[in-house]
Amino acid sequence: MDLPQTLLEPVLVRHAALSGFTTRFKTTLLSFAEEPGSGLIVATVRDDILGTVSRICTRYLFGADGARSQVVKQLNLPLSIKPGQGLAINVLVKADLSHLVEYRKGNLHWVMQPDRDHPDFGWMGIVRMVKPWNEWMFILFPTREYDFDSKQPSREEYLQRVHDFIGDDTPAEIIDVSRWFINETVAKEYSHGNVFCLGDAVHRHPPLNGLGSNTCIQDAFNLAWKIAYVHQGIASPALLNSYSVERQPVGQSIITRANQAFRDHFNIWEPLGMFHGNKEDRSKALQELAAATPQGQKRRRDLQKAISHTCHEFHGLGVEMGQRYSSSGILDDDEPHGYVRSDMAAEDEVLYYEPSTYPGCRLPHVWLNKPIPTKPVSTIDLAGHGCFTLFTGIGGESWKVSAQNVAHSLGIPLQVHSIGYRQDWEDVYFDWQRLRGVEESGAVLVRPDRFVAWRAQEILNSAEACEAKLTKVMKYILGR
Repeated sequence: MDLPQTLLEPVLVRHAALSGFTTRFKTTLLSFAEEPGSGLIVATVRDDILGTVSRICTRYLFGADGARSQVVKQLNLPLSIKPGQGLAINVLVKADLSHLVEYRKGNLHWVMQPDRDHPDFGWMGIVRMVKPWNEWMFILFPTREYDFDSKQPSREEYLQRVHDFIGDDTPAEIIDVSRWFINETVAKEYSHGNVFCLGDAVHRHPPLNGLGSNTCIQDAFNLAWKIAYVHQGIASPALLNSYSVERQPVGQSIITRANQAFRDHFNIWEPLGMFHGNKEDRSKALQELAAATPQGQKRRRDLQKAISHTCHEFHGLGVEMGQRYSSSGILDDDEPHGYVRSDMAAEDEVLYYEPSTYPGCRLPHVWLNKPIPTKPVSTIDLAGHGCFTLFTGIGGESWKVSAQNVAHSLGIPLQVHSIGYRQDWEDVYFDWQRLRGVEESGAVLVRPDRFVAWRAQEILNSAEACEAKLTKVMKYILGR
């Protein structure tokens, strides 16, 4: 779903309020400290409207406070920082551009005008749809030499640049202007004690590949069920150690990919002549694109190659979906072989996603249905919902009984589904058979965050053995 932050955040706040949470706007975290002997954390916050200061006692503190995170600073979490790509300026605009996209609809447009003069605060930009087709984000990229602190553009100058990009006399109104830096920064650790950092606080990067909100939500999804299980006494606090171990490598990979996607665009700008310093040279390079000369032919080949390579940005399912966790929250001791990617996925792990039930992988999506067809249901929707889920098949009846017994004896939310001919669910397209990675009587155990925790290749020699194995596995994963 393409849902911009300006629309998503009010939905989240409203949902949180209806669920009993309190949201304090215009409030600044001043500091926090662990209270000796109690294990509680005391946070000191200031109401920026009234000026009053209050203290909040909590067992856990979550630093989801963005790229200027106060929590990360106070924890002094070590950061891996690479040189950034400079400044970007967001200009939120109301303008009806439906006539410009009527025959070539798109929600994101790179705009370059090499044959025109341009201001240093916006030599090129991205026009990003917020609401179709009358609200847009104009993201301006200043030149490297531009000093924003000493010379800030006026609102009239921003509006003129917006009109330059639009290219006609369409009315436009600026709603807001903000700026951000194109960072390549990731925390080497995400937590310390009962303080956990997530989102942009620990991975800071440009929005290319669309990995920003997705990765932030994944951080929270990974952490939330673990906190809930520890808080409810279902799991040992040791489970929380797996959060940073699992998510930090993901953060490392996405900040690298997003920044590389930005750098890949340099190869597009070059054939278009954008790197030439003066308008005459840029115009000459642009005209050469249409020339029946060896130079023109090379420029066209370079442009086509560079644009084709952006598939790694716009179709990068591998980097979006192909994460594999390795931690104490995953058990792969019963695997006969180590994890091996297919040749295609191994060759290009950014582009190609290979669904797998190997422990640590994301549960693959497979459509299932009933023997008498009803509305199709995905494996994704059967799993999760705060529960562990065990998938088995024909011959795996002992796993079903064992799961019920283990859930009762250990007090664990554990549901079980049998997939196969005339089972709880039918594998109508045989996709589960192709992806499950175990025999029909085997078992695939999925965590509440829909990552595979463990699997058994086939049924064991007795119901007692199945129950003993499942008990041991659950205790290991939950640190009990």
